[in-house]
Amino acid sequence: MATAPAPPQPTAEPRRTGPGRAHWLRVIRETADDLATDAVEREQAGKAPFDEVSRLREAGLLTLLIPAELGGGGADWPTAYAAVREIAAADGAVAQLLGSHTFLSWSARFLGEPALAARIGRRSAAEQWCWGGGLARQEPALALTPSAGGQVLDGRQSYVTGVLVADRVAVRAVRADSAEPVAVLVDPAAPGVRVDNDAEAFGQRLAAGGSVEFDAVPVAADDILGSLSTEEDALSPRTALISPVGRLLSVQLRLGMAEGVLAEARDYSRTGHAPWHPAWPVGSPHDPQVLTTFGELTVLVRAASALADQALAAVCAGLSLGDDLTFEEHADIAVLVAMAEAAAARAAQESTTRALDVVGARSTPARLGLDRFWRDARTHTLYEPVAPRLRDVGDYFLNGAHPALVLPM
Repeated sequence: MATAPAPPQPTAEPRRTGPGRAHWLRVIRETADDLATDAVEREQAGKAPFDEVSRLREAGLLTLLIPAELGGGGADWPTAYAAVREIAAADGAVAQLLGSHTFLSWSARFLGEPALAARIGRRSAAEQWCWGGGLARQEPALALTPSAGGQVLDGRQSYVTGVLVADRVAVRAVRADSAEPVAVLVDPAAPGVRVDNDAEAFGQRLAAGGSVEFDAVPVAADDILGSLSTEEDALSPRTALISPVGRLLSVQLRLGMAEGVLAEARDYSRTGHAPWHPAWPVGSPHDPQVLTTFGELTVLVRAASALADQALAAVCAGLSLGDDLTFEEHADIAVLVAMAEAAAARAAQESTTRALDVVGARSTPARLGLDRFWRDARTHTLYEPVAPRLRDVGDYFLNGAHPALVLPM
């Protein structure tokens, strides 16, 4: 069996509105450069990233994917992926925050009715919401229970990305009367919601993660984004694209961090200082071991990037097919994204570790902040381990098994 061929490409480019890709790529680059100037200081301070969210908001990146007719940026998914990757090269934790926001703020378009998705999108754009949360399965599950006034949400979610700075959080809950899992949108400032800054991770410190407790929090009908059931009669291939679309954000995050650490290590080796660290001493750009290591890591990252490009093309083709997408085509897309995840994980872990070897003992001063790349990448790959993705690839290759729908953390 061939391994995950990409679905046919769309024959026509969908009509776009908004400023255009060139504009957004310029904005993304300027925002990444801005974040890079004080990335080390901000990461070491470890404060809740309200300022960082303001920078993303002012750049228009929080409404990037919302259609222009709803007040958003009108950009496409390739541009959104580029934003996460560029930002990750400067600040992996802020990129994690942006990636989670991007995925969650779009989730209603996969899960819910178009009218509901439009209402939520219009309000999110008008009020410039920053979304946090997570739709992955967690135990014990949050409970959604019928009440006299509608429904209420109870329970505790142990880790929610972005919750310390979010205007809205999207979480997974289970209906008490039917056991159906659903995505629920909650205002973290609502009565009955308690947010705790208790993540204390050694990396991704600016991803604003924490735990959330819900105590009889009222949930209106429009706050239920849609079903997360994986039963065949409740799940269409188009809806199931929520998994590879979300997981490809993780791929871009990992590649961005790998590219970021290599760029800083390269600047060190070439000139003795990076643009943001003029105090660095002169390195040794002609050392054969340095050259070999850079060569190996460049090949590793470029190979992972090429696989990510194939996965991106497959995801975009699947999105363009809409309701015409088949389960077999969805499986091809999901497996290709899983392969890209595995390759990007290796590239991120190898690059963020071995770049420190290239610099040597001079990489250890805290003021240089080179360790932040390793800590951010390692924390992310612990929350999103690669072993299940490799099992999906192997099961597909050997047995033709379709990957299960697994949402990113």
